[in-house]
Amino acid sequence: MNITQIKETCLYFTNLEDARQFYGQLLGLPIVGEVANQHIFFRAGNSVLLCFNPESSRAKVSPPAHYGSGKYHFAFEVLATAYEAHKKELLQKGINITDCVTWPNGLESFYFQDPAGNVVEIVPVGLWD
Repeated sequence: MNITQIKETCLYFTNLEDARQFYGQLLGLPIVGEVANQHIFFRAGNSVLLCFNPESSRAKVSPPAHYGSGKYHFAFEVLATAYEAHKKELLQKGINITDCVTWPNGLESFYFQDPAGNVVEIVPVGLWD
């Protein structure tokens, strides 16, 4: 397999309005699809962040049922030149940064949580190069 990227990342929200407010309003991700009380999808660069109601998704037949609970983790990649500005913007919006890590290559990433408790990381381009 020659995989070029992870195209979708899936999170579960029992209250999809929380997902809309956090990812759509606070972080400014555009909505690309929505079905009331079932799911809301956001554009994140070349990828899509899928937010499902786990109970609605549990009952699916096609595409196959999927659901989950607990704290998921994923990372948004940003331009290295904009990394500090993004950190400052989130702090100004009242989003608490829970951790910053400096990796062996000298680059830093930071973490915060969404309303469902998922751990979101912001990484600069080049972190995994």
